[in-house]
Amino acid sequence: MCDSKVISQVGASVISRCSECRCIFIWNNNLILSFSPEQFVQFRDFTLDLDFAEHSHPFPDGQDRLVMRTPVNDVQLTFTTEQWEDFHAAMEEAIYMQEIYSMMYDG
Repeated sequence: MCDSKVISQVGASVISRCSECRCIFIWNNNLILSFSPEQFVQFRDFTLDLDFAEHSHPFPDGQDRLVMRTPVNDVQLTFTTEQWEDFHAAMEEAIYMQEIYSMMYDG
């Protein structure tokens, strides 16, 4: 695992970046997602197209949660409304910080 630095944190969503390999990590409860900078932007764009109301279902605890499918059929991510908003806010902040790092270090 890289020695990464936190670039965004909103609620349970923490996003960090490795300055050596430039991988971006999304940490959310018991989940870690890893992306190249380009993959991270693509993932963020993909999630922007998901409408909470269209992809949410009531769970046994009575809360509606968005169910986000992954390329692996048996692996799905779920978010409450608040978690989904925090997840997006953290990604937007991380995209902004990536742009700043790019200007500072990539010329």
